[in-house]
Amino acid sequence: MSNKINDKDVELYLLKNTDFFLTRESIVGELNFKHSPGKAESLLERQVRKLRSEQKDLLNSLSVFLSNASENEDLFSKSKALILKVVTAENENILVELMPKSLKKIFEIDAAHLKFFTNSEVSSLEQSTGMNFSVGETKHGSFANEKIKILFGDDSIKSVVISVFKNKNKVGLLLIGSKDRTRYLGDEDTTFIEFIRDIAEAKLKTFPA
Repeated sequence: MSNKINDKDVELYLLKNTDFFLTRESIVGELNFKHSPGKAESLLERQVRKLRSEQKDLLNSLSVFLSNASENEDLFSKSKALILKVVTAENENILVELMPKSLKKIFEIDAAHLKFFTNSEVSSLEQSTGMNFSVGETKHGSFANEKIKILFGDDSIKSVVISVFKNKNKVGLLLIGSKDRTRYLGDEDTTFIEFIRDIAEAKLKTFPA
């Protein structure tokens, strides 16, 4: 008495032999892929829908990749231009003037300053702003107009990034500002600004005391 083959057996066999229909095209021609009554989908329709979904995901991923690649290339080119400017500075005074101008021009930043303070001046600045400026710290956000005006001398600036570093016996502040209140609310720009700060700090160390 022969064993009957049920639907499950066929399904398991086809899953183990996914190329079964490749050499049996005549069978494919006889299969019924028409849409079933009701809400059920045919095998062909499900496969087409799946392929379209996968294609859409692939195109979206490719679009994001190309966009990121373009942004990264642009950032690299701008960073290179800034570094080439910085290395030409012959002394601290030139760097203090050159770096903010280059930042504003190359990166289209609304406001940029490189300032240095003695310890007593930093204490005075902390008192007047109610902020703490610890070496190595980076602050960002939208602060009160009074604080921004003390730091930038411009009350049109609405959001800022402040990165603090040591320059010999002084404390340096790299100040970046935007007229857009939401520009520096997140911390996505702080790593790059710390990179710029490190460039300035490294260049300053090459100047005689």
